[in-house]
Amino acid sequence: MNRNFYFIGIAFFGMINGIFNQLWLIFALLYVQTLAAPLLFGNLSLTLMFASLMVSTATVILGGIPAAIYERVTGAPESNNVSLWIWLATTAILALPAAGNFLKIGL
Repeated sequence: MNRNFYFIGIAFFGMINGIFNQLWLIFALLYVQTLAAPLLFGNLSLTLMFASLMVSTATVILGGIPAAIYERVTGAPESNNVSLWIWLATTAILALPAAGNFLKIGL
């Protein structure tokens, strides 16, 4: 399978988790409001979008940790299909709490 499809899937699950995971989004929103409010002009919609971007990025980074550990253990010089599957599956597992909201609301 083409590597681009893995990256599209990883980005999709990160986006779903960033937009529809209410618990992580509220947690990130509280910190963004206190730390980056002057940077975002105190605008709530900009703050919410920035918090959503932070959650999406954290999902992709946390999903990549098991794949990086696998690559380190096996001594792979670069990412192969197995490590990309691990990254995709871990990101999908992290996005499971947001999947219900995504299916209910839709995109």
